[in-house]
Amino acid sequence: MKRSEKKSQASWGGRFSEAPSDLMLRFSESVSFDKLLARFDIEGSSAHAKMLAKTGIISKPECRQILAGLKKILKRIEDGNFAWSESLEDVHMNIEQALTAEVPAAAKLHTARSRNDQVATDMRLFFKYACGEILKKIGKLMKTLVDLADANRDVFMPGYTHMQRAQPVSAAHHVLAWVEMFARDMERFKFAAEAANVSPLGSGAIAGTTLPIDRLETARLLGFVDSETGEPVLTGNSMDAVADRDLFLEFSFACAVLGIHFSRVSEDVVIWNSSEFAFVELPDAFTTGSSLMPQKKNPDAFELMRGKSARLVGNLSALFTLMKGLPLTYNRDMQEDKPPIFDSFSQVCVCLDVLAECAGKIKFSKQKCAAAVSDPLLLATDLADYFVMKGVPFRKAHHCVGKIVALSESKKIPIDKLDDADVFAVCDAADKSWRSVFDLKRAFDMREKIGMPGRRQIAAQIAAWREILGKSS
Repeated sequence: MKRSEKKSQASWGGRFSEAPSDLMLRFSESVSFDKLLARFDIEGSSAHAKMLAKTGIISKPECRQILAGLKKILKRIEDGNFAWSESLEDVHMNIEQALTAEVPAAAKLHTARSRNDQVATDMRLFFKYACGEILKKIGKLMKTLVDLADANRDVFMPGYTHMQRAQPVSAAHHVLAWVEMFARDMERFKFAAEAANVSPLGSGAIAGTTLPIDRLETARLLGFVDSETGEPVLTGNSMDAVADRDLFLEFSFACAVLGIHFSRVSEDVVIWNSSEFAFVELPDAFTTGSSLMPQKKNPDAFELMRGKSARLVGNLSALFTLMKGLPLTYNRDMQEDKPPIFDSFSQVCVCLDVLAECAGKIKFSKQKCAAAVSDPLLLATDLADYFVMKGVPFRKAHHCVGKIVALSESKKIPIDKLDDADVFAVCDAADKSWRSVFDLKRAFDMREKIGMPGRRQIAAQIAAWREILGKSS
């Protein structure tokens, strides 16, 4: 068939004398990825049809036929029996054309709406769903991490700054730091879910419609309602409603930060799992071997999570770059907003599942950790605090301990084995009790303030997290 004789495009071809070329169709289609919105598109169309019937724009029998047809199409899609066509461009027109072929009244379904407000609605429904799924998975991960912390309250290890041994902590305290990170991620996704809870449907292409629609009704039907009052929540400006992509950026940002947290946790575990540290043993099910070296057991799950964080950050960068120079309102560039979002969602979900499974099977080596934490230099700051309690100004106390550390290194004697005379020569405020500082139990007993790694504090934090996560489940 000659190109000029091809059937014109179903949704907008009336104005054109020539159909799009095959190359243009391949270049411009989005159904290959936005078909993921089918469930939400059908949900939006069902609500729109009910509203059209309520306002008398279509008849009630026509509405019933449309709803029944949409239900059948959704079943075909879910069963994998729906034929998607690139020539129809996107998920919206694929569903509408299939529906119209079976239900002639469906030719009226697109009355008083544009694909601009249709896709904005679909995506807000998607974001509400996606945030809910991610929140459940983060909650599961946090519970696993709290269990891991609880099981390792008595495993003591060095904490690090600049990758140098710094001060003693417990494995539980370190793992609970991860819990804090993921708790902030939960807040970000809750914010995104709340931001998604606004209905743009009825905004049309840019300036609404002259038809007597009821935007409040479709918002109610789709669940865009205030959680406290139950009142529908609508966008306030039809131009902004179809141009706004802040939510895409906010969701992608939340995914990117979550990815950074995956990466930092993974880096901790990869280091701990190295032979040089050997603080942890990882489960065989989430490690791999080498095709050449038979002795290898590689922490691939954690390395992959560390790598996927770059992908999540890249998706955010793509969205920022996409939106930075666009005028109001809709521009076709914005078709490219969905692949980064869908990818971030899928990658975040699988990473959360993998990390929850892996974390639940991490085994700390109490012996290796104890050997590392026995380094008396980890308590050098405690010695400075001891001098402060003897009346020495902190800056001077810090300087004194620095000299004592240097003396320990020059004499090749552990700091806690130096002669009293050596220490007294550096700080005349010291007495024979200075050596008591180098006791790990004392160090943790002295750290029982809020947020510190003392045993009672750890127990309280674990109990608090169990209560919080129990309420959120």
